[in-house]
Amino acid sequence: MTGWHTITVASSKGGVGKTTTSALLGLTLAEHRGDRVVTLDANPDAGNLAQRLLGYRAPATVRQLLEQENLDQLASFTEVSRFVNTAGRLQVLASDLDPAMSEAFNAEEYRRVLALLTRFFNIVITDSGTGLIHSAMTGALETTRSLIVTGKPTIDAAEGITTTLDWLIAHGFDELVRDAIVVLTCDRQAHSIDPAALREHFADRCRAVVEFPADPHLTEGGRIDLEMLRPRTRQAGRELAALVAEAFTWDFPAPDGFTTGGR
Repeated sequence: MTGWHTITVASSKGGVGKTTTSALLGLTLAEHRGDRVVTLDANPDAGNLAQRLLGYRAPATVRQLLEQENLDQLASFTEVSRFVNTAGRLQVLASDLDPAMSEAFNAEEYRRVLALLTRFFNIVITDSGTGLIHSAMTGALETTRSLIVTGKPTIDAAEGITTTLDWLIAHGFDELVRDAIVVLTCDRQAHSIDPAALREHFADRCRAVVEFPADPHLTEGGRIDLEMLRPRTRQAGRELAALVAEAFTWDFPAPDGFTTGGR
């Protein structure tokens, strides 16, 4: 891949695996590819992506980056690296743990940060917050090349996926929905739901469906270590990464203010 690719992990419902999916995808892509990969926590409610990847509170945050007067003129990776945190080969741009500060991360600020990141990173994965209408999420969707919608095989979470897809189509993101990947985190499952029928239902609406099996390491809620995952979970992570990578050669128009990026 030359240029850059943006991936947004989204859902209208909380607690359905957005952060876990973002972390696993980022770690897997960073492990298997030579590209520079960064995960961005765009949760307006003090997200915990950095804690899941680092195991501790991140010393640098996106708010500190945005406070730089010369943000748009940062010219080297060394300058940018002062604001990102390292989890193996994966880079992490953490959200501020103060919810009042995180709320100020709006659509325009998101675009500024993303325009900067795409100058220095090939792959940018955005872990969005709960819901779809907060300002930063608007900026993310407008600049997304690959969309991942997360949920669980439970009645409420499956309805949440449907609500998310319907909302996106109603707001003009129908192309993103057609090319989207649905990730089902199967740590809980409703007995009244037929898993095969659920997969088929979402496969008819989107490009693919990936299932993450129940895994004790993920259930702990601590720092994610690929080596601690069960083989089936690691395989699901590789499957998701491969599906995302299929889109790296697609032709995408560059959003206003961004360079095209060698498509």
